[in-house]
Amino acid sequence: MRTGGKILIDQLVGEGCRTLFTVPGESFLAALDALFDESAIRTVVCRHEGGAAMMAEATGKLTGVPGVAFVTRAPGATNAASGVYVAHHDATPMVLLVGLIERAHEGRGAFQEIDLRAMFGSVANWVDVVRETGRIPEFVARAFQAARSGRPGPSVLGLPEDVLSASAAVANGAPLRVSSPVPSASEMTKLKAKLSAAERPLVLLGGGGWSAEAAAQIAKFAATFDMPVATTFRRQDHLDNRHPCFVGHAGIDMDPKLATALRGADLVLVIGEGLTDIATGGYTLIAPPDPTQYLVHAHPSPDAIGRVFRTDLPIIAAPEAFAKALARLKPPVKKRWSRLRRDLRAAYERSLKPVPTPGSVRLEEVIATLSRELPDDAIVTNGAGNYAGFLHRYFQFKGWPTQLGPTSGSMGYGLPAAIAAKLAFPERAVIALAGDGCLLMTGQELATATQYGLPIVVIVANNSMYGTIRMHQERLYPGRVVGTTLVNPDFVAFARSFGVVAERVEATAAFLPALKRALAAEGPALIELRIDPEAISVRRTLSQIRGKSP
Repeated sequence: MRTGGKILIDQLVGEGCRTLFTVPGESFLAALDALFDESAIRTVVCRHEGGAAMMAEATGKLTGVPGVAFVTRAPGATNAASGVYVAHHDATPMVLLVGLIERAHEGRGAFQEIDLRAMFGSVANWVDVVRETGRIPEFVARAFQAARSGRPGPSVLGLPEDVLSASAAVANGAPLRVSSPVPSASEMTKLKAKLSAAERPLVLLGGGGWSAEAAAQIAKFAATFDMPVATTFRRQDHLDNRHPCFVGHAGIDMDPKLATALRGADLVLVIGEGLTDIATGGYTLIAPPDPTQYLVHAHPSPDAIGRVFRTDLPIIAAPEAFAKALARLKPPVKKRWSRLRRDLRAAYERSLKPVPTPGSVRLEEVIATLSRELPDDAIVTNGAGNYAGFLHRYFQFKGWPTQLGPTSGSMGYGLPAAIAAKLAFPERAVIALAGDGCLLMTGQELATATQYGLPIVVIVANNSMYGTIRMHQERLYPGRVVGTTLVNPDFVAFARSFGVVAERVEATAAFLPALKRALAAEGPALIELRIDPEAISVRRTLSQIRGKSP
């Protein structure tokens, strides 16, 4: 006989869970008790359920094994929803465990009662509640399977308090198999014929479910075919940006040359991504429902294919399986698109040259320094904000996985993601970029980094505003500023109060020495950058934006 808490933890071990992120609650004390004796799982105590859920999401994104967060009833579950949405939007395998009220009190409006299906049904791959202690292994196995199947995503499993505290005699369940769809020979033959006949093809990489092997196979295919390859929003690590076939980032503020090539392509091969407004320039570069381009879409979920765009060649396949099949194709003798690839590559390389922005600390130079100085396998994380545009433009990602950024545009992601990355890859340098508004969404997790002695480096771009919103505000309603000005703490003193090594940089030349000191620190370190509010984007100043009428 084992308690439900012990059954749960044993099953998590069998499913491959090695780190569990939590904010403890009395609804799952039996599970916490089981963790006391479990050496296979590292329990990471967080300071907010949103941070815990984002850490679990980042773990799943980095490793392919569903990251696990454990939170309590309604307040914990609602706080964790931010991380669940990131996992949903980013196609990341993740399992959220939620302690619930006792079964006998359900439906009575009991303290912290919540309907998990109603809350998470639209953003989770699967939601359910275990109502019998002996069925915990079955439900946990199903949660992990659902998180990894088709288009990966979050599973949410409710565990009533009395189910966890009761005992049952039940064996651990074996992990459920997950099918990995592969492309058919006829599909690959047709794709080869269409590629051979194309003159202006373009490949777009994105989505979840990737691996280092998949990225290597794509690199091999690109080199063999001399094929121009771009990555979608915050998926820049799917192909080494130094690869001669990498031609840029089909994200926010896309390079005009790449945008023109995408609009004028006669064949677009989309791998792993569901095409969104960002990758398509607001659905203008590829126009729904009937694009002018011949569209090939390889995706593990049939639901993602043809949902917005008519697809000429739909291929249901996981990224790794499709990448392997693609790498086996023989290229045509004549590659009509080679000049296009060279032109797009040259345009991408020109875009790496920093465009000067106002102020004593130039963020474009800071990012260029990071790209040049960090090890090739360094992991760089970010949340959302104007500062992130500089990262996307000026940093070269050298391999998978080295980029953690929420395609959902969720603020506060960078710090929790960095903590998860350092736990998963302790030997690698981990850098978190954040804006001043972004950091304070989850800034309390500096305490978590300190508690576990994690030598991450947090770089805060402080311009005393919600920069992205201010940019749009000034563009549409020039001079009518409301709700976007921030009065910030002293970030250096704030960080030091957690035991974090911290310093302020007020001139670009001082950044590299500060970075070296931060990387050498034994624990977490923070660098605050004082950014001129005029440096609002990679292309325009705030004054230039303000001068434009709606």
